[in-house]
Amino acid sequence: MSTAAITAAEDWELDFYSRPILEADGRKRWELLITSTPSTTHGEQPFRFAKVCPSGEVNSLWLGQALAEAKAAASNGGWGSPLRLRCWRSSMRTMVQRAAAEQGLDVIPSRRTFALLDWLQQREREVYPKEEGFMAGPLAPPPAPVPTPPVPLPEEVQGDAWSWAALPASLLMEASEWPTSFSGLLPLPDGVNPDAPVPGLRLFSSTRSLAMAGWLGGLEPVRLVVEGRQLVLEAGQDDRWLVSDLEPKAAEEVADALRASRNQARGLQFIAIQASPEEQTFAGFWMLRDIPMT
Repeated sequence: MSTAAITAAEDWELDFYSRPILEADGRKRWELLITSTPSTTHGEQPFRFAKVCPSGEVNSLWLGQALAEAKAAASNGGWGSPLRLRCWRSSMRTMVQRAAAEQGLDVIPSRRTFALLDWLQQREREVYPKEEGFMAGPLAPPPAPVPTPPVPLPEEVQGDAWSWAALPASLLMEASEWPTSFSGLLPLPDGVNPDAPVPGLRLFSSTRSLAMAGWLGGLEPVRLVVEGRQLVLEAGQDDRWLVSDLEPKAAEEVADALRASRNQARGLQFIAIQASPEEQTFAGFWMLRDIPMT
C-alpha cells in the first residue's frame, strides 16, 4: 500500500456515459469514470477508476457490480470507502441511484464534480483520440437543456447585504487554515496564475450567518453567472438561483470579472458568508469553478 494513500472516507465523483469511440459492433463506447474529490490539505493523488461497459449491458446491474469493484480497488490501494457519490448528468440520475443504493451509497445530484470534469477533458484531449474507432472531427453536441428561469434564493440564504470582491489566487491556497464553520474548498487547478484575481460574492448577516452557511452548503453551489442584469448562482444538478438584480454598469463589471477568471484562473470563483464586512472569520466559504460541462 502506498504511504501516500488516503485512509479517510471521501466523496466520489462519477460519470457513466458514452464516449466518442465506435466499437466493433458500431455502437458508441460506454465508460464508467470515478474519482475521489481531491483533498485540499493533503498532497496525495485522488483515487481513480475507469471501466468500459459492453454496449449491451448499460444498466444499473452492471453499474452496481462496477461500483463494488471500484470500492474493492479503493480499499486495496489504501483509500477509504466512499459514503457519497456526486453525479452531474441528470439523464443518468435514476440508473446511478439504483446502482448506488445496492452498495449503500448516497447519491448527490450535483455539478460540483470539478475533478471529474478536469479528468474527462484530459481524456478527451489525450486518451480517446488514440483509441481505434475514435470519432474524429466535430461531433453533434447533445441537446442542450433549456435553462429554467432563476428563482429567488431561499429566504434561509438571504442575508442583510452582499458585496462583490476579489482575492488573489495564491491566497486561496491558505483557505484550509482559515477559521470557517462550513466550507467547500478545492485544490488550485494547474496553470493558475498566482496573482490572478478570483472574483466572488460576500454575503452578510449579523444574526443568521451560521444558519445561512449551513443552507448554502446543502444547495451544492457550482458557479456564478451574469445573465442580462441578473447575478445568478447555478447549483446542484440544474438549480438556478437569483442572487440580485444589478445596475447596468455593475452587471458589466461583474461579467468582465467572471470572464477574466475563466481566462486567467481556470474559472475559479468563491462565495463567502460572514457576520459583517469587518468580521475576520467565515461562517462559510466555498470555492466554485466555471468550467464546461462536456
